[in-house]
Amino acid sequence: MNTPIHAPSSSPSSSSSSYMLRPPSCLSHPSRNIKCPMLLPQAICTSQKKYWCFRAHVEASFNTNPLKNYTSVSCSTWWSEAQSLVSYKTHNKQLFTVGSLATSTAQDVSDTTLIGGDKIGVLLLNLGGPETLEDVQPFLFNLFADPDIIRLPRIFSFLQKPLAQFVSVARAPKSKEGYASIGGGSPLRRMTDEQAEELKKSLWEKNVPAKVYVGMRYWHPFTEEAIEQIKRDGITKLVILPLYPQFSISTSGSSLRLLESIFREDEYLVNMQHTVIPSWYKREGYIKAMANLIEKELKSFDCPEEVMIFFSAHGVPLAYVEEAGDPYKAEMEECVDLIMEELETRKITNACTLAYQSRVGPVEWLRPYTDETIVELGKKGVKSLLAVPISFVSEHIETLEEIDVEYKELALESGIEKWGRVPALGCEPTFISDLADAVIESLPYVGAMTASDLEAQQSLVPLGSVEELLAAYDSQRRELPPPVIVWEWGWTKSAETWNGRVAMLAVLLLLFFEFTADKGLLHQMGIWPLLR
Repeated sequence: MNTPIHAPSSSPSSSSSSYMLRPPSCLSHPSRNIKCPMLLPQAICTSQKKYWCFRAHVEASFNTNPLKNYTSVSCSTWWSEAQSLVSYKTHNKQLFTVGSLATSTAQDVSDTTLIGGDKIGVLLLNLGGPETLEDVQPFLFNLFADPDIIRLPRIFSFLQKPLAQFVSVARAPKSKEGYASIGGGSPLRRMTDEQAEELKKSLWEKNVPAKVYVGMRYWHPFTEEAIEQIKRDGITKLVILPLYPQFSISTSGSSLRLLESIFREDEYLVNMQHTVIPSWYKREGYIKAMANLIEKELKSFDCPEEVMIFFSAHGVPLAYVEEAGDPYKAEMEECVDLIMEELETRKITNACTLAYQSRVGPVEWLRPYTDETIVELGKKGVKSLLAVPISFVSEHIETLEEIDVEYKELALESGIEKWGRVPALGCEPTFISDLADAVIESLPYVGAMTASDLEAQQSLVPLGSVEELLAAYDSQRRELPPPVIVWEWGWTKSAETWNGRVAMLAVLLLLFFEFTADKGLLHQMGIWPLLR
């Protein structure tokens, strides 16, 4: 297996055989540094779904890639107006009529202030994590009960919860050991609450008073709880901001799909205008914040220039990318490249590599795998490694236990002598300020459809409503193909995968008979009551 390595620019000989992470031509420096997004807003009547494109000629452009099914817009006379509409200074000086500013705690609903007659809210979406060891098993159940985490064929969809119960009970003991090693629970909620509070402060400092909410996917405070608070506070305009820099079906997509189902069933939410910031890994502030942390950690090594920068990202099933059009892999590779370009402007030209961690189950996940890559780097003679948790903005089990403990031990056993790790962004000031700017830039699009030329589309701009975003990013979410299409017997990678799938099918059938029979095998063995 060839590990993808971004070679230092000072070594031409090595770069020729390395996997260079470079953005496409449409995302070169000039385009991605433009503060004004290249998207033209359209007015929308939320209740009747009527659209107008102000003096713009609209051309529908379709492609087999679900990411390219956007409506492109060419417009000459209105472009200058669009520029002024979304420019940062105009936001501060012209668009917002700010009422009296009141100071209050996060629990005080009286701080939901008006901007132009609207109550503005920001909903941060995150994974969630168990806060105590007793929370671990129910948290795992919520995780594996999500069809975006374990996607069963539609014919077996009724077995989603029984399978989640089985897997969560089986994995709980080992997971508890991991959480016990980092203090008995995940710090994710505490850190996300701190980020929400800092984001709120930053928005107020930028003359945009808004209330910030936290909605977790698999643990408290659940997204449903955040939505209920939003309704109680009377929010009329909502910016939805997943705390995942890169979009994936299994992270941002899962949270947004839950919101989609909630929105459809609630009349208040149907009439509440909203927009989504799908991913923000290309934002200048985020890139600079990541570079700041890397630069600081490199200085802790005796020979900083010899350190391999090791980006470790959360993995996703390969089929999500190759068959369902998930943009996660492409966005991750581009993100790494942008960070390295920023470091190069600071005369930091270290080699780097990207790998994926946290794979679960018998299916094929994105490669290269973090554990295998660490072993391979040790064999190649790498002596100093700096791990960068690229897909995480808060510390949690995958950084504090998987990276800091498991991968560090593996690295030292593999011949790597010096190990370091870049902390998650947390409340890093540049990062928080940039998130606030992203919210501000999205406000003209709240309640409005947006359209774009694909080559000018930038992730810092929201694409539209939850439903439209899901259709663009995950068009085949109900018919995801199987992750492996080659059937082989023997000791091969494909055979191992299929053997695992056969075993999973056997488990499904066993659970099915337990539900349909009065006293199945697990009942007779006394195991089923333990699983329940």
